[in-house]
Amino acid sequence: MSNLRVLGIDPGLRLTGFGVIEKAGEKIQYIASGTIKTASGKKTDREELPARLKIILDGLFEVIDTYQPNQVAIEKVFVNVNPQSTLLLGQARGAAISAAVIRELEVAEYTALQVKQSVVGNGHAKKEQVQEMVKRLLMLPATPGEDSADALACAICHVHGGQGLGQLATKGFRVKNGRLIG
Repeated sequence: MSNLRVLGIDPGLRLTGFGVIEKAGEKIQYIASGTIKTASGKKTDREELPARLKIILDGLFEVIDTYQPNQVAIEKVFVNVNPQSTLLLGQARGAAISAAVIRELEVAEYTALQVKQSVVGNGHAKKEQVQEMVKRLLMLPATPGEDSADALACAICHVHGGQGLGQLATKGFRVKNGRLIG
């Protein structure tokens, strides 16, 4: 049986986090992680959307070509308070999915709730809790940054079959008060 190498992606228009892990049997090993930065954060540094999407696409091509994952796990977009932000995030996510599909990789999608449930055991865990559990599960010497930790958590969720520590049994759905909801 060959090892499963998964690229986890936390899409963002300003910062896209990535994390690569490998599963051999029951053992999960950290391979690499980081962020693809599309803007300096300065107010005057507002790159055009197509240029930013190209940076995400090219950055993920480089990650895929370097680390050769077998599959990709990406976080699903949630509806934000600001519809414009949600649309922009969706475009960044589309660029990330496109990079995987162009490289002929299988893509799995998970909600933030599923990822947190899988890694922390609580679908409403805070970012710091996700960072700490990722550090522990992958035996990292330091706590990863938020975007990298979210990407690694997404990959961990995937190698656990979307089940993980929390045993979230309904992939793509949430359970509230014992009832299945959309």
